[in-house]
Amino acid sequence: MKTIYTSKHKRHATSSVIYDGHPFITEEIPERAELILKAIQSAEIGAILPPQDYGIEPILAVHRPDFLDYLKNAFQNHQQLFETDEPVIPHTFAVSSRARKPNSFIGQRGYYSYGTGTPILEGTWEAAYWSAQTALTAADLVLQGERACYALCRPPGHHAAAALYDGSCFLNNAAIAAQYLLKSSPRVAILDIDYHHGNGTQEIFYSNSDVLFCSLHGHPDEAYPYFWGMQEETGEGAGKGTNVNFPLPPGTQDGEYLKTLDAALQIIADYQPGFLVVSAGFDLIKGDPIGAFDISVRGLALISSKIASLELPTVIVQEGGYLMDKLGSLAATFLVNFHRN
Repeated sequence: MKTIYTSKHKRHATSSVIYDGHPFITEEIPERAELILKAIQSAEIGAILPPQDYGIEPILAVHRPDFLDYLKNAFQNHQQLFETDEPVIPHTFAVSSRARKPNSFIGQRGYYSYGTGTPILEGTWEAAYWSAQTALTAADLVLQGERACYALCRPPGHHAAAALYDGSCFLNNAAIAAQYLLKSSPRVAILDIDYHHGNGTQEIFYSNSDVLFCSLHGHPDEAYPYFWGMQEETGEGAGKGTNVNFPLPPGTQDGEYLKTLDAALQIIADYQPGFLVVSAGFDLIKGDPIGAFDISVRGLALISSKIASLELPTVIVQEGGYLMDKLGSLAATFLVNFHRN
């Protein structure tokens, strides 16, 4: 299996960011991609290739032009306005389009906002742009006949909507790949196995019948992004029935997860897509610092094998995963077991 990777992801690095007088702490750091890359090389999974540049048009097929203009120019505009090299971190938020109100207090704290955890730095646009190109390159290789290809994307993307960013996500790599694959198939499925709900992917395709979105994730009462991801969110208009959420409780173990995955895979098979995009987050594993499932390494291998059994041309897009001492081996486990099937 080929892996697409670029070191340009390092342009987005928050290690020197100060927020409200304190160091900005986040688990989404450049070392994540480097650990995965090293593990892939050690496991000799396949060739590692740089992304090609498909330009802005495939990204515009998913994101609004004004949103892209903002992301591209935000740091420079902020720098000029405030005469500072500090990152862009918003302090007020538009609340005209409210989503689900969560029952938990921690969720309600952000009900009237959407987070300050995704700063824009001088190199953020470049990193996000090439992360999207990484996913597009993997999708193009699958269109050319590869059974599966892995896009080692960083920054991740599944929390980014058409004109909204947060959750360490700026551009929705999985959605961009799926939209690109539609050029060769009337239907594409996205399976999101990240511990956190892919709210951005859901929003982008919520009214579309040509993309099926299935997500297994932590229950929104307990898990970020809190306001989306319930079972009753099934799509609207032409997309009614093509959005399927499986919110799961903290402590979910292999048996319950695999049973739920079987249900999701059956829905995907019945949809008969020409291609599959997997938003692969390894924060579902037991011990992840911001996940709450109890999935074992063996369980992860079975998850990979079950997805591979669909026998669909597949683009695997990297999302979350923050258990640093195991992250590389987790990615290698997933890819090796997918490749074997």
